[in-house]
Amino acid sequence: MTSTENKIAVHNLIEKRWSPRAFAATPVEQEQLEALFEAARWAPSAMNEQPWRFIYATKDDKEAYDRLLSCLVEANQVWAKKAPVIFVSVAKKAYAFNGNINGHAWHDVGMATANLVLQATELDLHVHLMGGFSAGKAREVLDIPEGFEAVTMGVVGYAGDPEGLPEQLKARELAPRQRKPLSEILFNGKWEQK
Repeated sequence: MTSTENKIAVHNLIEKRWSPRAFAATPVEQEQLEALFEAARWAPSAMNEQPWRFIYATKDDKEAYDRLLSCLVEANQVWAKKAPVIFVSVAKKAYAFNGNINGHAWHDVGMATANLVLQATELDLHVHLMGGFSAGKAREVLDIPEGFEAVTMGVVGYAGDPEGLPEQLKARELAPRQRKPLSEILFNGKWEQK
């Protein structure tokens, strides 16, 4: 699944990380789930605000799982519903110490989520993050209070058989991973300077 174009060595967890759409029905153990969120807890944040919050559900609690699933757009529900764990990340929008807007909250939630993803990879789990969801519906059905906002949703589980996916998704699942070249995203000293 990795691209060999201009291969530069990176940590194995980064290289191995992958966001499948095909998930096995195998449950994720509670200890593993706790490890994911513990990893998230240790992320860096502006002013050590730790603005991240997570709401999750497993298939063991069908009502809670379905509530989270209902926040996804239909195209994501089609495949995400097979994953054993679903979650939403939430950002606290203002600093606790002065009430000012924390312009770095979304970045910091992303850092926490990246830690979660890498911990999952270490445990041979996979996470697929999604922006295709309704933050408004999440607020409503998950009782997210004012001052907090849903950032992204994700599912967690073991990789499954792509044959169970609709044809279009199966093709995307089996396609090689691709990333933009460094020359397109990295500048030296100022914008677009190589």
